[in-house]
Amino acid sequence: MPLFTSQARQKSSRFVLPFLAGVLVFTGSAAPGVLSAPHAVAATQKSAVTYKLVKQNETFVTSGVRQITYAWIPSAPSIPTEMMHVLQVDLNNPYVQLNAMGGPGGSVTGKQSVGAMTRETGAVAGVNGDVFRTAGSTEGVPMGAQITSGSLLVSTEQLKGMYAFGVTKDRQPIIDNFTFTGTVTAVDQGVSFPLAGLNKSAYRTEPDKAYSHVNALYMYTSAWTAPERPVNSATTPNEALVVDGVVTEVVVGGAVATPIPENGYVLRGHYGRASGDFVANLTAGDRISAEYSLKTASGQTYDPADFQMMVSGHTLLMNQGAPVSFTRDVNGLSGYADRARTAVGFSKDGSTVYLVTVEENGGRKGVALKELQQMLKELGVWKAVNLDGGGSTTMVARPLGDFQTQLVHPTSFGTTQRLVTNGIGVYTNAPQGTVRGIVASGPQTLFIGQQASYSLKAYDTYYNPIDPNGLTPTWSVDKQLGAFANGTFQAAKAGTATVSVKSGSASDSMKVEIVGEAKVAKLIVEPSSTLLAPGAVINVPVKAQLTDGRLLSVPASSVSWEFRGFTATVQDGKLTVNKVQNNLAAGYAIARYDGFGTVVTLAPGTERLLEDFENATYNVGFSGSPAETAGTAAIVTGIAGRETSKVLTMDYDFTVGSGRRFANAVLNDGKGIALPGSPSAISIDVLGDGGMHWLRAEFINGDGKAAYATIADKVDWTGWKNIRFDLAEAALKGEAKLTKLYLVNKAEDQDERSMLGQMAFDNLMLQYPPGTVAVSNPTIVMTVGKKQAMVDGKSVTLPGAPFIQKGTNTNYLPLRFVGDTLGAQVVWDNASKRVTVLRGNTMLELWVGKDTMTVNGVRQPVPAAPRLIGGSVYVPVRLVSEQLGQKVDWENKTQTITIR
Repeated sequence: MPLFTSQARQKSSRFVLPFLAGVLVFTGSAAPGVLSAPHAVAATQKSAVTYKLVKQNETFVTSGVRQITYAWIPSAPSIPTEMMHVLQVDLNNPYVQLNAMGGPGGSVTGKQSVGAMTRETGAVAGVNGDVFRTAGSTEGVPMGAQITSGSLLVSTEQLKGMYAFGVTKDRQPIIDNFTFTGTVTAVDQGVSFPLAGLNKSAYRTEPDKAYSHVNALYMYTSAWTAPERPVNSATTPNEALVVDGVVTEVVVGGAVATPIPENGYVLRGHYGRASGDFVANLTAGDRISAEYSLKTASGQTYDPADFQMMVSGHTLLMNQGAPVSFTRDVNGLSGYADRARTAVGFSKDGSTVYLVTVEENGGRKGVALKELQQMLKELGVWKAVNLDGGGSTTMVARPLGDFQTQLVHPTSFGTTQRLVTNGIGVYTNAPQGTVRGIVASGPQTLFIGQQASYSLKAYDTYYNPIDPNGLTPTWSVDKQLGAFANGTFQAAKAGTATVSVKSGSASDSMKVEIVGEAKVAKLIVEPSSTLLAPGAVINVPVKAQLTDGRLLSVPASSVSWEFRGFTATVQDGKLTVNKVQNNLAAGYAIARYDGFGTVVTLAPGTERLLEDFENATYNVGFSGSPAETAGTAAIVTGIAGRETSKVLTMDYDFTVGSGRRFANAVLNDGKGIALPGSPSAISIDVLGDGGMHWLRAEFINGDGKAAYATIADKVDWTGWKNIRFDLAEAALKGEAKLTKLYLVNKAEDQDERSMLGQMAFDNLMLQYPPGTVAVSNPTIVMTVGKKQAMVDGKSVTLPGAPFIQKGTNTNYLPLRFVGDTLGAQVVWDNASKRVTVLRGNTMLELWVGKDTMTVNGVRQPVPAAPRLIGGSVYVPVRLVSEQLGQKVDWENKTQTITIR
């Protein structure tokens, strides 16, 4: 969750203005015209619930390091259980060490994922670290101090309430509010000047809001790999290069161009001010000495070399085993909303360090900081500081017996890890031991029909991996949920089983969950097209959101398909249409997993190219809102992935200003390009930059009024991606025109989004199936206890009379009659006692005797279960009719039911 900066431009200089994106929390009704933040409201609702922290599993990472998963279980079943993940590190273990990880090659301005950091440095586990700003495309410097292997790489900023976590050379953990102080002395001249910081971006100091680099002297080392030192500083530099304590080069009014060697640094002062004069008065050959230290709020001074490591954080969370008031404003961290979180703390005796993450993915929304404090209290943490969270929250660890780290839990983006500025790594220096045990390795969550490979791994007396060659495994499963063949397991039934492996006298086992339909809350298909035409090939990836909030991809081999109105085949997640019935208004592709279904409604139509930018003769331009939003838009060639074709690119710069901001690629000087006919959808190739902004399209209707449609809720991908977006939201009228493709940088959670980036667009295709499938809407009048009914004024005879179920006062009626009368397809599956109703764009499924139903793949409770009477299915009238888009009236006096 990096903190982004706001920049303002002057005629001759640039400066950086940091801000924290605000989140308003409403405990009552919102004021007129004010929208309450949904996450904040959810956090408020959760505040009255009690929780308990329950350990789910525990395993060794290495000697002295345990990976533990906890469930944060609420007393209210309607609130999802959140998951907390802990790396518990024993500082008394001589083989364990903590250290700060950073950018590639130790860069403090380059960013990389936590997984990449652990691979580069050899860590066996790690979490993300400090909050950071992105003042430009190349800077991502930690806001606080960073010490790696006893060397200070980044100093603290002059900010209020920023706390850092460190471990001293004698293995004592410390969390405190550190400040930086230093002095540079020209030894031969006998002149000294205060040193303001080391390897710092430009920022605004607190509480005076001054510009950090104005009349200040800074030191930059070879760890600063960005091309400018720094961007947007509001100053012109004087710089001197110092190598082995001796000045080798001085530049007045500019930057030293010579690369900084590892045994050197650059002193940077402000041209025309005292700090710049100090640098300008240096000459080649002058001897320079520099000294600096870190001081705590209590006045204790430390040489950075006293520390093995340090990573800064943000607000203090815990002290003396209890939650404390936030030491900084946490609105910029979405602190009062449910988000993914990262924190670090230690035990009362200082012997145990806890690296903690709370995940956010699928139905799991994470927690607010006050809730995180309660979780840390239950864990027994004595003192703790908050680290960067949200999309940055990442924990990786080396599974027992493995040689490489992997994600412990999904990030906010699934398996994608955000590039962050630094992290805390866990290292082992244990010698190689003898074989201690073996471990079964493979997926722990499977779907019915899925094949999964399992392998044997081995570990030594220090829980470090060793080569398992020479060990011959024998695999088995304790329940008849599937079968093994040469280490490959074929899942056949839902349930929980134990997979076991033996090799000689050694053995191991692991729990395996095979997901059944009872665990599925929602089945999702995201088709690449809804056009129904012979030969059409449609990507149909399937995902399942489970009742515990997990969002998982369902293997194509585990999904079965049914087709209504056409024939098709599905292979490897691609649906190929074969034959389509004549004069078909709509076809239904039903995806099922273990009987749980969802539907894709397809309709005949055509596709037509709107624009591929190869022969565009109109102008494209850029506009920003508010006016200080900068950027460019152009039709260009040479973009990666489209090197030989023309595409529309848009560069955007949201670094100036605050609140909601817009970057617009304007087509044809705002007059737009015409959309012939009445298309129902547009497919478009989009080159994403992972900036997480809201991607939209603007249209002008035939009546001159603007209309809008969402292309993507957030740009959470990089590289080219084909997206289909429905035009129903825009409700286009007449001969509409596409006027803009644009990004929205929302006012909330700005810490989650890039301030600078580039998007590209290509191959806009119009799709012309009907937006909705036409349905009949007759008026049906029935009376309880009578078989005679009226349909649009005509008398009909029902297969059975409606009745009221005693005890529930629920009106029941025969489903097939209502379905047929409303023009729906009603399909009965006798084996599962399931009835499927297809009407318009809706698929409703109910089971006799079950208290749940599904509507377009979403499980919902029903107040009363369907009943099977005399071979006919009877259903609650209001439930079914309203789900199919009808209105139901009840006249108690006459016991009359009217559906219209």
